[in-house]
Amino acid sequence: MTRARSDSSATKDPASSRVGRVLPGCVLCLAAAGIGYGVNLFLPGVSALIIAIVLGVLLTNVVRLPDALSPGIDFSAKKLLRAGIILLGLKLSLTSIVDLGVPMLLVVACIVMGGMLGTVLLGRLLRVSPNLSLLIACGFSICGAAAVAGAAGVTDPDDKAEEDTITAVALVVIFGTLMIPLVPLVASLLGLDVVTAGKWAGGSTHEIAQVVAIGGVIGGGALAVAVVVKLARVLLLAPVIAVLSFRRRRLQRSDVPGRQASRTKLPPIVPPFILGFLAMVLLRSFVALPGAVLGTGEMLQTLLLAAAMFGLGCGVKVRNLLKVGLRPFVLATASTLLVAVIAYAGVALAG
Repeated sequence: MTRARSDSSATKDPASSRVGRVLPGCVLCLAAAGIGYGVNLFLPGVSALIIAIVLGVLLTNVVRLPDALSPGIDFSAKKLLRAGIILLGLKLSLTSIVDLGVPMLLVVACIVMGGMLGTVLLGRLLRVSPNLSLLIACGFSICGAAAVAGAAGVTDPDDKAEEDTITAVALVVIFGTLMIPLVPLVASLLGLDVVTAGKWAGGSTHEIAQVVAIGGVIGGGALAVAVVVKLARVLLLAPVIAVLSFRRRRLQRSDVPGRQASRTKLPPIVPPFILGFLAMVLLRSFVALPGAVLGTGEMLQTLLLAAAMFGLGCGVKVRNLLKVGLRPFVLATASTLLVAVIAYAGVALAG
């Protein structure tokens, strides 16, 4: 009887010890997310995700965080991020996206494909590492930090994979934040009406929260159309991640010869979190969900993504970011301009 009890406790120990390891760091990340969420409630134009990233960067560069927090911070940056991406699907209604019309949907596809291909090619010209170029391409062309971290989970891992992810997220924050005052200013100089300016903002800006801020600055009907255009770009996260995952499977097969290739564990063609994201999109599109459910889902999505962004921010060491050199910043500038130009040309042609 005693041995049975000891065996039972032994089988429970690994799970409980894992929870114990990740809990302190998770609590810290969720607390930072709560701060960001609270600030966003009082200042809607300020993104909870950006606040969380900034808090993470400041904390890790001012204070030496205890090693005990590392497992939970890493868990938040990876697992909570994927949970947040799943709930992000509740923001998308296929009806509202279809209502944009075929011309505008083609523009959205051109923004994402042209932005990604152009950024990767520019990365080669600038001799930026292929992995970092790809992550910047995803973040700047699709949906910011969530796209960077989502893509990082299915691209080829190497020694600098985590550093590349952190660098790409930092660039998304820096350049996306600069877009908030610049897009309304340039739209005004170009004489764009509020609806056209909103479409351009949704097509050219990196993060959803940054799009919301820009739409609020422009005013009128800009906010609503900007968010819908941006969400149409977010919807393309699923096929892009699927393509990247398929590419990784093919590369892994070619790297492992003979029979060993059949025994090598390959990543799924469509990662489970992307399937969850698509399921939430379909749920939102075809089921009349109560407002309370949508409100709770949006709050949880914001908190989970903000906790993940804080975790990623904790990996941003300013001295290491400065060491990456000027080329990634040049690539980020070029990618921002490329996506903005494609979006402007597309919106102008689509009318």
